[in-house]
Amino acid sequence: MNALARLKPPQGIAAMQFINITVINPFFMAAFLGTAAACIFLLISSLLKWHQPGAVYLLLGSLLYLVGTLGVTIFFNVPLNEALARVEPDSTEGANLWSTYLVNWTIWNHIRTVAALAATASLTIALCLGSTIAGGLDNTVR
Repeated sequence: MNALARLKPPQGIAAMQFINITVINPFFMAAFLGTAAACIFLLISSLLKWHQPGAVYLLLGSLLYLVGTLGVTIFFNVPLNEALARVEPDSTEGANLWSTYLVNWTIWNHIRTVAALAATASLTIALCLGSTIAGGLDNTVR
């Protein structure tokens, strides 16, 4: 976003519009929504096997991804992208939107980045604890 902010508004808007079109592809969608599906499974599994080591980390990691990454994207970044898609890059309306878009999109992107990193850390801790929540092998020492 820092690079796009250095461009003149029509150029930055056009570039971001192309980025937003290009990112919607099968590989990205599979990774993004596939991770969400896995987190839903892990969330339910963690509740069903709450007594297992790592269950709280699976629950936390899943919620962080679902709310902080998927939710923020759906409820904040996508509406910003849709508003930007409706303006002409070289219009006054576009230039006015661009200044607020840059600030708001960057804030929400930082929030979802932190949430994704925290989710990764929490899910990694659960994995390291040898949790059997997801139906994997029990790696605990007996």
